[in-house]
Amino acid sequence: MAEARPRGVLLLGSVPLESSEEVFRTVGPVLGPYLRRIPDGETDERRHWVQAQLPVLLSQPQCEAAPLDPELRPVVPRVRLRAGTSPEAMRFDRLGYLPAAKASYALFSRLKREGVIPARCRFQFGFPPPASVVLTHVAREHQAAVEPSYTAAFLAEVDAICAAIPHEELAIQWDVSREMAVWEGFYPAPYPDPRRGVIERLAQVGERIPPAVELGYHLCYGDYQHRHWKQPEDMGKLVEVANELAAAVPRPIHWIHIPVPRDRDDDAYFAPLRDLRLRAETELYLGLVHHTDGLEGTRRRIAAANRVVSGYGVATECGWGRRAPATIPELMRIHATVADPIG
Repeated sequence: MAEARPRGVLLLGSVPLESSEEVFRTVGPVLGPYLRRIPDGETDERRHWVQAQLPVLLSQPQCEAAPLDPELRPVVPRVRLRAGTSPEAMRFDRLGYLPAAKASYALFSRLKREGVIPARCRFQFGFPPPASVVLTHVAREHQAAVEPSYTAAFLAEVDAICAAIPHEELAIQWDVSREMAVWEGFYPAPYPDPRRGVIERLAQVGERIPPAVELGYHLCYGDYQHRHWKQPEDMGKLVEVANELAAAVPRPIHWIHIPVPRDRDDDAYFAPLRDLRLRAETELYLGLVHHTDGLEGTRRRIAAANRVVSGYGVATECGWGRRAPATIPELMRIHATVADPIG
């Protein structure tokens, strides 16, 4: 009897090409039969995930550059509040996501009319949750003070994107990395109960998405210089977060993505999937496709996953934006070879 094959492909957002139109024209014809959603590639300043928001924070007169924190990995630039200023006075008028989403959707819509993109595919737009930005780029002692104003502005921008794009055409993905680091105890957080704080914030941003817009969460251990901030011991913590989200978010979650490191094709890594409790409408995607060991390694990881779970789709561990553009054709070929079309 033939081994079960994954069904469908998820692209996580970033693609190292020159423009969103190049992304759509490259991905659509090859992976279109396998995709429910197509991202714009994050080819603008969003290619560096939360780093695009550092200038936004520094633009506030209440903020100034803070000393680097050598205890954090990776070490990144941060801001702090100027002495004597009030964080309640901060006004974040432009985060940059709205114009990017509107411009990319206009291209997406035109290319769908031209047949480059399958009619059933939605336009996928990804964000770091606002808490990820604050945890990354605000000094630890000022995170609790800055977070409310920044989160309010972020959610207003999400509202504007949802108002500008037809809901039946839109899918929103939250890229969850800093929160996973807090959950693991790897990253400090200003919340009295760190795990509860993580779920409350992830549920808040999920619930904000209108019901007719699809919603997904990409759980992530980072891709800085192609390395995780920590190697997951197994899927245990990832399954915990997925289960908590399934219970906490009152609206449908359409997909959850869980990463699989390249060297993990052992039963122990996948075993916690037996405890996964997603709702019926939620698709599971496993990030087990790796370019570095190609088709052979990907098939080993699929075989290991199949011993525990069925009915999942495939993806890479993280977005493609930090890899060489020359690798993209082979990476797409691996996905198309191991997965079945979604029909």
